[in-house]
Amino acid sequence: MFSAALTPLDAELAPDHARFIAHCRYLLDEGCDAIAMLGTTGEANSFSVSERTALLEAVIAGGIKPNQLLPGTGVAAFTDTIALTRHALSVGVDTVVMLPPFYYKNVSDDGVYAAYNEIIQRIGDKRLKIVLYHIPQMSMQPISHALIERLRKAYPSTIVGIKDSSGDFVNMTAMVERFPGFSVLTGADPLLLPLLRKGGAGCITATSNLVARDLAYVFKHFRDSDDDANLAAAQARIVKARELVSRFAQMPSLKALMAERTGHAGWQRLRPPLETLPATQLKELLANAAAFATAA
Repeated sequence: MFSAALTPLDAELAPDHARFIAHCRYLLDEGCDAIAMLGTTGEANSFSVSERTALLEAVIAGGIKPNQLLPGTGVAAFTDTIALTRHALSVGVDTVVMLPPFYYKNVSDDGVYAAYNEIIQRIGDKRLKIVLYHIPQMSMQPISHALIERLRKAYPSTIVGIKDSSGDFVNMTAMVERFPGFSVLTGADPLLLPLLRKGGAGCITATSNLVARDLAYVFKHFRDSDDDANLAAAQARIVKARELVSRFAQMPSLKALMAERTGHAGWQRLRPPLETLPATQLKELLANAAAFATAA
């Protein structure tokens, strides 16, 4: 069970290394197996290559083990993707989450395959493991089953899984059935339990920043009966938390709730073009969060 970690920012809107390291420790203590840093939730595509590499180095220097990290390395330019991925390997991280090139639209599977092929060939490191990142609502570049099959045939030990953030459960279960041994990870928190029961591998989710302990419980106890009150309660809290952060824009909602939990107002900072919630929405979010905490 992996957390798609938020990235705290300092007053200059740069990644706050110390606070991020503390957040990683918190998530691991709450039961996460690893931290998927610098993904969509972590505002990765608002950061430069140097900012991303510096944050990864700081986290490892701060005591987080390389095998507890899944950095996002996929960007629009495949040469930058290569640089980020090589850097991850150089500091001991062998598994990365990789978006397809996403700026140009309506690119064929051949074009996307060519990009991944170029990246893998130029890196030329057998240690590398890639989790593909399917988030068509953001990238506008879906990863088809035919493309997955082609990549797995060419690089069976490198293309090891996919994070599916489409919310399409049918697509996730179809991949589980079609690709035995391929790790299918949901990006939607409420789908963790049903996906595990269909043979999925787990999740990389945003709401884990708030309910990691519940997600970890579901991951460990998904084989238990639906009559298990603790499992049902954990799943109910996960669903309510996801609904809460989806009421308004997700990233500012998550950061506002992190600020409320930690007492550190700086957690609310986002890098433009993302914006904090308007005052009326923030008030409503926190009121609903208080009710949710009381109910839990």
